Amino acid sequence: MIDMTTVRADTPGCHRGVFLDSAGSSLPPVQVLDEVIGHLHREAEVGGYRAFDERLADLRAGYELMGALLGCEADEVAFFDSATRAWLAAFDAVPLSAGDRVLVTEVEYAGNAIPLLRRAAEVGATVSPVPSTPAGEIDVAALRSMLDERVRLVSLVHVPTNGGLVNPVTPVVEAAHEVGALVLLDACQSVGQVPIDAAALGVDMVSGTGRKWLRGPRGSGFLVVRRDVLPRLRPRQVDLRSGTWSTPDSYELRPDAKVFELWESSIADRLGLLAAARYALSLGVEEIAAAVRSRAEYLRASLSSVPGVTVHDLGPQRCGIVSFTVEGATPREVRARLAEHHVTVTVTGVTSTQYDMTRRALPEVVRASPHYFLTESQLDEVAAALRS
Repeated sequence: MIDMTTVRADTPGCHRGVFLDSAGSSLPPVQVLDEVIGHLHREAEVGGYRAFDERLADLRAGYELMGALLGCEADEVAFFDSATRAWLAAFDAVPLSAGDRVLVTEVEYAGNAIPLLRRAAEVGATVSPVPSTPAGEIDVAALRSMLDERVRLVSLVHVPTNGGLVNPVTPVVEAAHEVGALVLLDACQSVGQVPIDAAALGVDMVSGTGRKWLRGPRGSGFLVVRRDVLPRLRPRQVDLRSGTWSTPDSYELRPDAKVFELWESSIADRLGLLAAARYALSLGVEEIAAAVRSRAEYLRASLSSVPGVTVHDLGPQRCGIVSFTVEGATPREVRARLAEHHVTVTVTGVTSTQYDMTRRALPEVVRASPHYFLTESQLDEVAAALRS
């Protein structure tokens, strides 16, 4: 069980009102803050290169650390400055040509959909959403009916940005692999609140961020690429980190996932991300998942008791994202009024998840995402603020 006294002491921001935006950018613990700021100070003292050399052992050990968090080998991990950059690097490396097909879920996120649609138009491929079940998750039977030898990629959003749904992974992977398709798992909203074991799930690639549920700094992300998948990929953006300029007119690319990395990066943010991963592992990923689910369900029940409030979450398995609307007020008005009560929420709209929000006729919803450092009494303040 998570020691609330300790984690709340580690999170000064959790005492400043009710913070319900860990799905956007969570409150980092002091251990993360100390790593980031401490390294920036060290760079100011001795320069970036010397400060980097001093932490080289920690940075190298970071691959095994992330492997332990994500259920993969150290050489299957690459670091990025965001989940978007990680996802794009993986997607751009998947060979696509005229007549090829890409399948997506109905909860596909705009950050993925836009590059998917653009590249498909450029090469003559198609992008098709797989229908959802009545409960809201991807319909695996429908997926199987759509799969054929032309499908090159299944883009699977694990947890969407606009609700509590957790999509199934293993049956999707099994179906996709039967026709030779790759599966790219967007775990941007799941790592840090839902356990991820890349090897057990069988996914080919996993992208994620540090700033959300993992409680790392902004400007940090990561990618997992399975060893046996690398030969099928063609990284398009490479530099001297990705490979070696071996002769004046030849080069050799790295044989591991670091082929996706670029030379320049924020070392302070990388160290902050690793501090966040250590913190999560010290608490236990299963314990975190249970605590987040508990708080989200408590909040859903509390919101549902308020007249005029409708909770819009989907899925038989739900996570820490709670979406709702209030009768007679727009989501943006609700966000503003809650802010007056020192409650932090955000708003997500149709342009973020076109397929799903259009299907459900929801232009916008309020999104609340309670993390384990919140107490039930703090969550009670949300319903009280809405009633007032």
